[in-house]
Amino acid sequence: MAESWPGLVRWIPVLPATDGDGPADEPPAYELPNYADAVLSQVERVPEGHVVTYGDIAAVVGKGPRQVGAVMSQYGGLVTWWRVLRADGRPAQCHDGEALEHLRAEGTPLKGTFLDRVDLARARFPL
Repeated sequence: MAESWPGLVRWIPVLPATDGDGPADEPPAYELPNYADAVLSQVERVPEGHVVTYGDIAAVVGKGPRQVGAVMSQYGGLVTWWRVLRADGRPAQCHDGEALEHLRAEGTPLKGTFLDRVDLARARFPL
């Protein structure tokens, strides 16, 4: 399960550089791209039992939902990724349906014949 800590600086791990003659030099630290950090910061704001859509985040950070999806695909494991949904309330289909399990465990309001979509009218968190 991904955990998040407000204000945490996220770093992309890098392999240490070597000159080939000895131990590895101190690796440089690389921060996430600003846009990725902005997306993940919005996800961190969403409390348990609530959700946002890719479009909700896109409206706040100034890009499109597909760009938000790309960030979540690459870096979403650093945050509570299952709280970010499609516009119709369907959770991410990756991780063998794990998103729906997380949402149920958090008591997020669900709807649909199979209770497989989030009731956005009740669960959407205003960013």
